[in-house]
Amino acid sequence: MTSTHIDIHAHLWTGEYLDLLASYGRTGTEVHRGLGAGATAAELEARFALNDSAGVGHQILSVSPAVPHFANESHAVHAAQYVNDLYADLVAQYPERFSAFAALPLPHLDSALKELTRALDELHMVGATVTTDVLGKALTEPEFAPLFEELNRRGSVLYVHPSGMDAHSSLVADHNMRWMVGAPLEDTIAVMQLILAGVPSRYPDLKIVNSHFGGALPMLLQRADNQYGWESPDTPERPSVAARRMWYDTVGHGHVPALRAAAESFGVDRLILGTDFPYESGDIFRRAIAYIQDTLSPADADAVLRANAAVMLGRTAPAR
Repeated sequence: MTSTHIDIHAHLWTGEYLDLLASYGRTGTEVHRGLGAGATAAELEARFALNDSAGVGHQILSVSPAVPHFANESHAVHAAQYVNDLYADLVAQYPERFSAFAALPLPHLDSALKELTRALDELHMVGATVTTDVLGKALTEPEFAPLFEELNRRGSVLYVHPSGMDAHSSLVADHNMRWMVGAPLEDTIAVMQLILAGVPSRYPDLKIVNSHFGGALPMLLQRADNQYGWESPDTPERPSVAARRMWYDTVGHGHVPALRAAAESFGVDRLILGTDFPYESGDIFRRAIAYIQDTLSPADADAVLRANAAVMLGRTAPAR
């Protein structure tokens, strides 16, 4: 890796892939278009220049929330294969710049496990990405257990990103809050579902990364510890213990109190740099790195910006 920082929350979509999703009935693809997150030579050149200006040497690409989750299995499989092949080609062209999380044709578990095997063993991806729900189903539904089991067996990564479906609530959808409130709400719901279901302790070798500090989770851990015993008595361990078994990206739009809360709640060793490119771009992108450096000690900032990701991925942390 040619520069210091490793960015675990970075998107890339081509117009062709978004068109494919739209042809299968996916709505909302317009929010991902025209932002410079494509794969043309000009877009990649501009992306790399921005990364270099902030010291980001490597990005782990994820297609979520534009995931190939379709009720029609053939649509899901074709879209997943299409985008995984696209990502594999980009990683092959720019191995110092990119790694990738695999997209999976959910909710079709047999096909998803087959594509996961191809993505990890043949395309050499570093894990998989899903959204906080799969067509309205919680990740903790029993039907998804084989996915957790296989990733746990491999000691691999599952990156969880909001679905952008308003937390399936009209209270969000009808009030123009899909991304600024709905997305972190989806993060919060999904990570608490994982905790209450005991997923982090049941699959100790599965490395779960939650987006956006886990939503509101840093502010809720003590409340959850105080109340889970009567509200969710089958929870196998204190939520604060389970929370510290997972990782969290630092996408917080430069909000220092959010970073401090996450660092104190989870521990600095559980935080990994995320920029949310292209939604944080230009000066906001650079701020995604600078606010970590401005807030944490130099050693802690170095851990968040590079070393934690390298350790989680089983790589030797790049030299300073």
